[in-house]
Amino acid sequence: MNRSTLSLAGAVVVLAVLTGAASLTGGDDSAAAPAGSAVRLPVQRSTLVCPAPSQSEFADTTYASFTPVTTTEGGGTGTGSGTGSAQLATAADKPTVLSPPLKQPGRTVTYTTEKTDAPALVGTADGSLAPGWAAGQTTVVDAGPGRGLLGTSCLTPDSEFWFSGASTADGRQDYLHLVDPDDAPAVVDIELYGKDGLLKTSAGDGITVPGKGSTPVLLSTLATDKAADLTVHVVVRSGRVGAAVQATDASHGADWLPPSAEPATTLVMPGIPADATSVQLVAFAPGSDDADLTVKLATSTGQISPAGHETLHVKAGMTASAALGDITKGDAGSLILTPGNLHAPVPVVAGLRITRGTGSKQEFAFLPATAAIDTRASVADNRDKAATLALTALKEEARVKVTSWPGAAGGTAVSRTVEVKAGTTLSLQPVAATAGKGSFAVTVERLSGGSVYASRELALPLNGVPMFTIQPLPDDRGTVEVPKAESDLTILGK
Repeated sequence: MNRSTLSLAGAVVVLAVLTGAASLTGGDDSAAAPAGSAVRLPVQRSTLVCPAPSQSEFADTTYASFTPVTTTEGGGTGTGSGTGSAQLATAADKPTVLSPPLKQPGRTVTYTTEKTDAPALVGTADGSLAPGWAAGQTTVVDAGPGRGLLGTSCLTPDSEFWFSGASTADGRQDYLHLVDPDDAPAVVDIELYGKDGLLKTSAGDGITVPGKGSTPVLLSTLATDKAADLTVHVVVRSGRVGAAVQATDASHGADWLPPSAEPATTLVMPGIPADATSVQLVAFAPGSDDADLTVKLATSTGQISPAGHETLHVKAGMTASAALGDITKGDAGSLILTPGNLHAPVPVVAGLRITRGTGSKQEFAFLPATAAIDTRASVADNRDKAATLALTALKEEARVKVTSWPGAAGGTAVSRTVEVKAGTTLSLQPVAATAGKGSFAVTVERLSGGSVYASRELALPLNGVPMFTIQPLPDDRGTVEVPKAESDLTILGK
């Protein structure tokens, strides 16, 4: 076969691939964009990982799985051919699938375990159950040193993570959980940054995470320094992982520390509870320049400057912290960090450690800086009168649709549309959509207006302890922009 014949054959293959891709991604012809433009279509496959829960013999963990009903640009709900599947399974060569599996969008399924050796999980969703698939785990430890409410959303695997507010101080025990969803091992480097910069670590480089497996790393074993406020940087050399920090405090309970949003010049931490008794801000500037930040609290009526903490200076490569006390004063709010006026904007990462209660009845949770919701976000496990949403708008008012979706016990989806005024935080309890006291899912959709930032607090008080956990709600990235492709046989003659 000569070269010109090979070129012709290659062109036919490319043409077939482009034409096939346009037809197999799903969607209605009526929703097609004009030739040469792009259309947003639902994703066809999603992967999530869930870290191993608490090993306490007093732990009770609930997993929840949910996919929202996806609407295409044309107004339809088509998500491609087939019904799809979504399942969580143990991260092992011979995985054990947890039941019941998710069978349809718009319905929550749950699974509960009391096993002390409950493993990390890897989940995959495809077809109609892939767009916006959300899963989470909620653990109640009612006694012992790990007493608390631990909640985390299952994570999308990635190659880099930042954590603000970890600790190696006496009384704290922080484990970084790394989960590899793929067959091949992943290699990970861990960096710890304190108030004086990078900590010397003895074993933070080249940590191997087995394929389809997990590795817990006790942070205090990596460095001899005792630091109360740390920034943790996780960099994956090869492969990909999901990463989360499980923090246990001798007097403040336990919870998961989620990864922070990527470094940015403006950061939002939405949803500080109204009754917070102590709030600790932890920030880090990963570049070569210092950051000067303006600190604001977005309350239900507008933005205010916290007295004595109007600004924060963060030295390059060093972790800065500020004790904000009971900053909310009975009015739930969101912390906003913006560049100061003295110097050029510098990207930073940041997060909050939030405490509720006093004395021996204290409980803490973490709230990292959170990415904005462009279109939609979901949280899978909510309980009647225990879940609270926090919605924050910055410079522009935003119109938001909040929908509660039923669980296995049955029920009807309930929606409401709310307005979030510019520079404010709106706190609301979603209406339960499930009969009885079962778990239900909630979606937050930005309909119009400016950027929206959101989180969900779950409060399950026990024996006088205000046990709670907070999960940030970034955009679910349930759709992807696909270029419009059409067959054009004239390219064969060029």
